[in-house]
Amino acid sequence: MWSFAVSRAKAASQADLPPLPPVQFASVNGPTNPDDPSRPSGEESISAAAERARAQLHEEIERVRRGVEQMLDEQHAPLNSDLRRELDTLQEDLRRYVKTRVRKSQKRTDRQIRRLDDRTTTLEQRLDSMDAERRLTEWRIHTDTAQMLDGLLQEVRGIADRLEGKPPPSAF
Repeated sequence: MWSFAVSRAKAASQADLPPLPPVQFASVNGPTNPDDPSRPSGEESISAAAERARAQLHEEIERVRRGVEQMLDEQHAPLNSDLRRELDTLQEDLRRYVKTRVRKSQKRTDRQIRRLDDRTTTLEQRLDSMDAERRLTEWRIHTDTAQMLDGLLQEVRGIADRLEGKPPPSAF
């Protein structure tokens, strides 16, 4: 019976309250393109972050390799040929990998530069053609205006001559 009285009191107190406003959620932006040039300049693009991580990885591999060589030198033990071969292989693989990555990066940069050069050339050609078209249009406007004014001047002279009673000039 006591729980019935509590639930009845609770229902009565809720009846006096205004209805709750509908729940609204703010819209969530979708993922942004990490290589978008309009991103804030403080943020690093994914490709730049990946290149930085690769460089750090290569530095760490080289540091470990030097550490192993130094440790073996400190022990004054003759370097195990298998270990030496493994270190040399790692070093050669690292050199090849870095060389390949640099070559790919250089090709990508060259391709982007070529595209920019092509776009620049196209824009320069468009600007040159627009300038030539503008000059031609200005010349046409000037010529047409001069011809129109010459015609108006002849008509005004003809009207003035008629008003003065002079005969019209003879045409050759």
